[in-house]
Amino acid sequence: MSLATVHTRAKLGILAPSVSVEVHLSNGLPAFHIVGLPEAAVKESKDRVRSAIINAHFDFPARRITVNLAPAELPKEGSRFDLAIAIGILVASGQIPKDQLGDYEFIGELALSGDLRPVEAVLPSALGCASANHQLVIGTGNASEAALVESLTVLPAKHLLEVSAHLHQRQTLTAQRPQA
Repeated sequence: MSLATVHTRAKLGILAPSVSVEVHLSNGLPAFHIVGLPEAAVKESKDRVRSAIINAHFDFPARRITVNLAPAELPKEGSRFDLAIAIGILVASGQIPKDQLGDYEFIGELALSGDLRPVEAVLPSALGCASANHQLVIGTGNASEAALVESLTVLPAKHLLEVSAHLHQRQTLTAQRPQA
């Protein structure tokens, strides 16, 4: 498969509109393009995602990679799309199965090592994710905030490899419980 769609959420004030991360791998000279009204930090995710994939011992595809953040008219800002983009590339290149992608939303910044870093304003995204009846895969630094939404299954991870193991059904992520 050379096409993958991963769900995530943008930050727009107190709203968190749904964003589809569409990843297409095609033949041609290796290139990596992000389209769909990304601002500077989103465009910089190319370097974070590439390094995280390589340092997590996955193969970074030597192909033409196009990432579309849809809907295109919605401004995208910050590093919150890193994890969704990385998962999209790994699914499109056949390194992660696509079977259950529709059940999840992914939010998190990737360190160059593949570690997941927290992002700001996760609560609106958690509320939107719960209303869409999805599970939220997020960095451990945001898990407590996201778990404030009691109807949401929050799956915190420390590293891209943990997310991969969960999607391969080798080792499941443990759901975060709300703090008492």
